[in-house]
Amino acid sequence: MAFTAYDNSSDPLDHTENGIHSLVSNSRQLIDEIDWQIIGLLNQRASIALEIGIQKQSVGSGSLSAERESEIMKKIFDLPEGPMPRLAISHIFSEIISACRDLQQPISVAFLGPETTFSHAVTLKRFGHSVELKPVASIADVFQEVENGRASFGVAPVENSIEGGVSATMDSFVNSSLTISGEIYASIRHTLMSSETSLSSISKIYSHPQALNQCRKWLNNNLPGVTLVDSSSTAEAARKASKERSTAAIASSLAAREFNLNVLAENVQDRSDNKTRFVIIGTTNCKPTGIDKTSIYFTSKHQSGSLCKALSHFSRRAINLTRIESRPLKERPWEYSFFVDCEGHQAEPLLTECLHELSGEVEHIKILGSYPRMDPSHVI
Repeated sequence: MAFTAYDNSSDPLDHTENGIHSLVSNSRQLIDEIDWQIIGLLNQRASIALEIGIQKQSVGSGSLSAERESEIMKKIFDLPEGPMPRLAISHIFSEIISACRDLQQPISVAFLGPETTFSHAVTLKRFGHSVELKPVASIADVFQEVENGRASFGVAPVENSIEGGVSATMDSFVNSSLTISGEIYASIRHTLMSSETSLSSISKIYSHPQALNQCRKWLNNNLPGVTLVDSSSTAEAARKASKERSTAAIASSLAAREFNLNVLAENVQDRSDNKTRFVIIGTTNCKPTGIDKTSIYFTSKHQSGSLCKALSHFSRRAINLTRIESRPLKERPWEYSFFVDCEGHQAEPLLTECLHELSGEVEHIKILGSYPRMDPSHVI
């Protein structure tokens, strides 16, 4: 279908009321035509997705294709910047993919609750609204929900660009049979909210301890002397602020909408580059995409040079390590286990060889998963 931006019978430079009205009317007509075309294409996409779903069910395959969905998002973030921001386009496509995925097979996703936490917001942005969302009380519960089949997938924070690794997630991986099937980078944007309408009315602020730490400088500069009170979650902080006068909460913008609170200030975090990396956990392994990451866990012998020898298998093959972090071995005080992320897929010959040699060097090794590698600058 061919479209014209305006009717040539009306001069677009006519700034009279009638001229402007005519231009607006023609533009709205064009938008209506485009909207109908978009709806037609969405239904066409849904029909194809249904056909794919039938084929997947015939071979016992799940509806989530982490490799395919990551590929789509990478392409979106690589688009030239236009009038509509790429981030907004990615959110729209998340909902399109979510709706088409639900036509194939409904899925459920567990996350650290309660609702309106940052984990909730990230899960919504990644999986869309066409999934069953299951808030749980702890990160360990996220793993248990998936392991017991009560959730198809889980979303868990694994590291923060400022605070470092999330120990509860790493500890849960040690004894879990689950595998990582994707990663998500999210900007952490803290919002100050209250039933009050001005900063001068605030005498107490609730939030999770980590959020308060990440906003300490802003609070000292803008609300010196205000009492800071720890809460079990940012969502709980927002709930308390909605019930008490002269109080505020630091939480997500989602919480402000949920509890009908006024936004007193946005982006109150001290660092604008505050990001958290989340992982998607499930029971399926991802196929190689050519741009992958592999996460492993191992314990080395408690001897001089043992860690250096273990890591030498990567350096000799020029395999880039993107993360290495130690965790205490609970049953052996003052000894440590190691979590390592590296570029590549475990099915690729070079990494396969590396991991095979590493397994003979260390006491214990566990591959946590190979999955599409996301660009840290592509935050949702």
